[in-house]
Amino acid sequence: MLLLGRGRQRTCRGVTRREFMQIGASTVLGLSLADLLRLRAVGEYGSGTARSVIFLWLWGGPAQLDTWDPKPNAPLEYRGPFASIPTRITGVRFCELFPQIAGIADQIAVVRSLHTQSNDHGVAGTIGLTGSAAGSINLGGAVAAGAVRPTLGSVVARARGFRGALPPFMVIGGKLHQGKKAIAGEGGGTLGALYDPFRLEYNPEHGTRIPALRLPSDLTPERLVDRQHLLRALQAANRRVETAGRTIDDYRAQALELLTSPDARRMFDLSQERPEVMDRYGRTRFGYSCLLARRLVEHGVPFVQVNWSDHVEAEEDAGDGGWDHHYRNFQIMQDRHAPWFDQTFAALITDLRQRGLLASTLVIAIGEFGRTPRINDTAGRDHWEHCYSALLAGGGVRGGRVVGESDARAERPHERPLTPADVGATVQHAVGITTEQAALLGVTTSGRVIQELF
Repeated sequence: MLLLGRGRQRTCRGVTRREFMQIGASTVLGLSLADLLRLRAVGEYGSGTARSVIFLWLWGGPAQLDTWDPKPNAPLEYRGPFASIPTRITGVRFCELFPQIAGIADQIAVVRSLHTQSNDHGVAGTIGLTGSAAGSINLGGAVAAGAVRPTLGSVVARARGFRGALPPFMVIGGKLHQGKKAIAGEGGGTLGALYDPFRLEYNPEHGTRIPALRLPSDLTPERLVDRQHLLRALQAANRRVETAGRTIDDYRAQALELLTSPDARRMFDLSQERPEVMDRYGRTRFGYSCLLARRLVEHGVPFVQVNWSDHVEAEEDAGDGGWDHHYRNFQIMQDRHAPWFDQTFAALITDLRQRGLLASTLVIAIGEFGRTPRINDTAGRDHWEHCYSALLAGGGVRGGRVVGESDARAERPHERPLTPADVGATVQHAVGITTEQAALLGVTTSGRVIQELF
C-alpha cells in the first residue's frame, strides 16, 4: 500500500498528513491512489521547453572512458582495450561499443565535465538524485547532517501538481541499494511523502507490476468489482476526512477505475506495441522499461525515472545488475551493458522524435559518478567522483554539442566543471520552474542552469 504522508503538516487542500496515513491504514484500497488523485492543483504549469522528463538512472556509475569520453591517445592502462569511433558531431568520438548512439549524436548533447563530492554509492546517489548530500547514508550506515532534499522527480511533481489521471512522478524499477542497503534521496524529502514516486516494476516474464495497487490477500477481484460492497467498506473512513471541492467518492471512483478498467490499464500493457517496436528497444528489462516510459509521457506523466537496476553490483538483480564494475569491466561492457544501452537509448530518442515527442521531452542518462581512469589489477575500474559524463536530449536541449572537457586521461574536468546540482537546476529550467517559483515551492537548488545546452 502507498501511504501518502506522515506527521501533521497540512497539504494545500487542508487535509493533514496524519489523516492521510490513517485513511490508508483503514481502508481496503489503502486510499493511496484515491487521495493522490484528489490532490491535484498545486501550481500552474511553467513555460519551459519540456513538458515531460525521462530520467535514466545508470546506477553504479558508468566509466567515462568506456562510454562518451574515450581517450584514444592515453596510455593503454587508461584508455583500455576498446577503440573509439567518430560520431555525427564533428571531431567528437565515442567508445566503439556505442555505434547506434554515435549515429544519432547530432540529436543529443554530451556533458563531459561532471564531478561530485563522494565516491560512496549511497552518498553520491543522494547527491545525484537531489543535488545535495544532506541526509545521505554511506555504506557504513553513517548519516550526513541535514534533511534529505526532494529528488528531481518530486520537485517536478510539486511544481506540476496532481492534474491528470496518473501521478506526476513515476519510477520504473525497484528501490535503489548499495550492498543490499537502501539509499536516501529517492522521494519527496523535505516536501513530504506525498511527493514520493508512484512505482512500477517491469519484468519481461510477468510484465508491468504496480506494487501500490496490489490487492490485499482477503480482497478478491469479485469483491473489488462489487462497487456497492466496496463503498460500504469505505464509508467509515469517509466520515473522518476533511474534504474540499469534489467529494472523495469521486476520487475513489477514479482510483477504482484505474484498478479495474481495461482502457485505463492498457497504457501499462506493452503487448499493445508492435513487435518490431519492442525489437527496436531491445527485449531486455531496460528496453521494456524505456518503452513503458515513452508510453507514460505520451499519457501526460511529467516525470518518469527508469532505474537501470536496483543494486549497484553487476551480479545482482537477476543478472541485470548495475554499472559497478570493479572487475571484469570490459567483459561486462562488451557482452551486456553497452549493447543493451546503445540499442535502447538510440531507440528511445528515435521513437520520441518520430512521434513528435522529443521536442517536449527531456531525456537524461546519468549515473552517480564515474570510474577510475587507470585500470585496476582485476580488469576493472573503481569508483571515481572527480570526473564523469552524461547524455541529454530533447526538451529544448540543442543536439550535436559537447559541454565541458576533461583532461587528457579523463581524471578531472579541464574546462567547465559541473555538478549534479547544475543538472538539477537545468531540469528545473527546462520544465519552466523559475527561481522565484522554486523558492515559493521550497525546491531551491544550489546549482546553476547549464545554459550551453539551450
